[in-house]
Amino acid sequence: MGIKRQEIADMVEKMPAFPRSVHRVLDLASDINSDPKDLVEVIEHDPVMILKILKLVNSAYFGLSQKITSVNHAVVYIGLNTVKNLALSTAAIGTLPRKNEAGFDMDAFLLHSLSTASIAKLFTKKMNIQSKEAFDFFLSGLLHDFGKVVFAHFLPGEFQKALLIAKEKGISLFEAENEIFNIDHTEVGSLLAEKWQLPSNLIEALKSHHCLEGDRLLVTDVVSASNRISKELKIGHSGNDLVEKLPIEIIGRFGNDIDGIVDALGDVKAEIDKALIFINL
Repeated sequence: MGIKRQEIADMVEKMPAFPRSVHRVLDLASDINSDPKDLVEVIEHDPVMILKILKLVNSAYFGLSQKITSVNHAVVYIGLNTVKNLALSTAAIGTLPRKNEAGFDMDAFLLHSLSTASIAKLFTKKMNIQSKEAFDFFLSGLLHDFGKVVFAHFLPGEFQKALLIAKEKGISLFEAENEIFNIDHTEVGSLLAEKWQLPSNLIEALKSHHCLEGDRLLVTDVVSASNRISKELKIGHSGNDLVEKLPIEIIGRFGNDIDGIVDALGDVKAEIDKALIFINL
């Protein structure tokens, strides 16, 4: 049928916005001249954000040896950028509508998103990426399929048809979406990320994780590989079961196929189990 870009933009605009405090956190964290005390002050004026951040920081996900009782301590122990991304992650999950008429299982979708994010974070450990950047990879993995939520929520009948086409033809949902809408979840997800005013590298990762053309950011290839690994391990569900082969370009970058990468990453399922704390916030 095809969907006009303006129609998609209108749907994206109707998705819940981030709280003002989250945008303020994002602005401060990206300002090299900002004082960490300013960030702490913003968070301390948002009781919901305080509770979620402290719950996460004191969970097995971080495995800290002592309990963190204040946002200020959280910034000291896990860093400004990680606190920023925790705020963004919890805000993004909070926007997800729990029900839709497309039959798209949101709980399974969130589990797939979290598993992709966790695998992306494991990549950063193996590649010795600085901790202040590592959570950017987690967040990109978490949000990589959020464009599907827009389809499921606003175009349930058409999205259900795309799900069925993908299953019957044995093709990716990415291809089926293009067949039905003439646009896919990667572009819709990037529009949503722009609405939320997320950093440009995250927007690019969402937009390009199914595309192999041009110069690719490391985070894009990590998300692409992590998505495939999550599907291979059958953790959660993102709309269809097809596990696409890892492209030669990505194998070349990481020196392994999916099985080899999984072996190199270590205990993937243990990392995912720790990330399940996000579901219960």
